[in-house]
Amino acid sequence: MAMTIEPLTPAIGAIVSGMDLSQPLDDAARSAIMAALLDRQVIFFRDQTLTETQQRDLAAGFGPLHIHPIYPRSADVPEIMLLDTALNDLRDNALWHSDISFSETPSLGAVLLARKIPPLGGDTLWASASAAYDALPAALQDYLGTLSAIHDLAKSFPADRFGADPQASEQLERAKRNNPPVVHPVIRTHPQTGKKAIYVSEGFTTGIVGMDPTMAEPLLAMLYAHITRPEFTVRWKWRVGDVAIWDNRPTQHYAVYDYGDGHRVMNRATIIGDRPV
Repeated sequence: MAMTIEPLTPAIGAIVSGMDLSQPLDDAARSAIMAALLDRQVIFFRDQTLTETQQRDLAAGFGPLHIHPIYPRSADVPEIMLLDTALNDLRDNALWHSDISFSETPSLGAVLLARKIPPLGGDTLWASASAAYDALPAALQDYLGTLSAIHDLAKSFPADRFGADPQASEQLERAKRNNPPVVHPVIRTHPQTGKKAIYVSEGFTTGIVGMDPTMAEPLLAMLYAHITRPEFTVRWKWRVGDVAIWDNRPTQHYAVYDYGDGHRVMNRATIIGDRPV
């Protein structure tokens, strides 16, 4: 069956049909997926059956993979991060963020597979930070293009939640040492499309370089609210076997934590990207 693409909103998102992601991708299929990704920013595939190894290999076809310094990972395939409510507290995902922006080379994108879904809730939203940028007044676009922001792992991984026992505390401190705060431009340019996107998020951004917090915090709050306006977003209701692939560079996402004690299991492979410019 030929690959088909069904856009979900004007700004972002599409369902891709006609592909079995468990099979190795040839160059044509990989190029088709990347073209859809660059156009729609997050794409969804229904009814996929992937082993951890197949998921890793699928993601690795788009670049080297990241191993998260804090989240649990598969014992057999360490590139697969385990987002499992039985293993870790996922409330930190219930805020808008761009993956590993605390790194000098943040994520290019990710491949996320739904393995277990609660009876109700557990949706994920994505926002197009490039559509949000395009909607800004030109004068504000120009001003923001002169600014840089600080991104810090510690903002999303506080010691009171991720350092509750000595082993976890040492892991958290080691992650902080290995990932000190970094500076990225407030507006980044996509290396493939040339489009500009707002690159600050409530998940990891802690301030504007050279700006007093009393001025930076209202500016950042305005940008966070602007990026996540409904017209720039798409909301995905998961089914077991769904796969989402997203371009992390012009997007942010929010995993809704509304399912209480429900068990939710997602596997993620994260692709390392380039330094934002």
